[in-house]
Amino acid sequence: MGGINILYCSYRDWATQILTFSKHFMLENYSNIDLKFTHISTTNELLNLDLSQYNLLFFIGWSEIIPSDIIDNNYCICLHPSPLPKYRGGSPIQHQIINGDYDSAISFFIMNNNIDTGDILYQIPLNLKGELSDIFTNIINDSYKIICQIIIDYNKSKKLKGVPQNHSDSTTFKRRSKQMSEIQINDFQNYTATQLYDKIRSLQDPYPNAFIRCKDDTILYITKAKL
Repeated sequence: MGGINILYCSYRDWATQILTFSKHFMLENYSNIDLKFTHISTTNELLNLDLSQYNLLFFIGWSEIIPSDIIDNNYCICLHPSPLPKYRGGSPIQHQIINGDYDSAISFFIMNNNIDTGDILYQIPLNLKGELSDIFTNIINDSYKIICQIIIDYNKSKKLKGVPQNHSDSTTFKRRSKQMSEIQINDFQNYTATQLYDKIRSLQDPYPNAFIRCKDDTILYITKAKL
């Protein structure tokens, strides 16, 4: 099979922007590499493809479970916005910000059949201060370069080798539910202004926004705050 065929799996806007930047960068700087990108956004599409034709499978901003036979027989590479092995699992950005952990990382790893436990290919710093849109802009601008480097690495040897995680240092969190976005009256007594500010900004679009439940069960959504 000539060239490198890449399957890019994403359904979030910021993740799809990474694909656009990656394709442009590779075309501008590595036109000597014969590349073909295929983009899908649903698990149904994934299950109906002949995956034997792809060299690399990227799962970016993807939260659905991947069947084990796909993981076992392909280079499946995932982006996780945390300093793995810390903050494995769901809603990593939200959990880190709400916990006051602003010095984070973008981790790219080779997927295995456990959650976020695979060998790490690349890990670079990520600051979690500021608006959520700014954080995603930084993720986009840094991640496409890493994806391109992974493609270049694969082109050299047709293999990828990562560094095993230190599982003894791991922490795991569950995906946050919409109900957890509520700010209750007693929260104003139990939490500092900084903690409430962090909760609000971590839940900006496209996530379930922070809200207060008011009279007659009406809802006031809080999408922005300042200290």
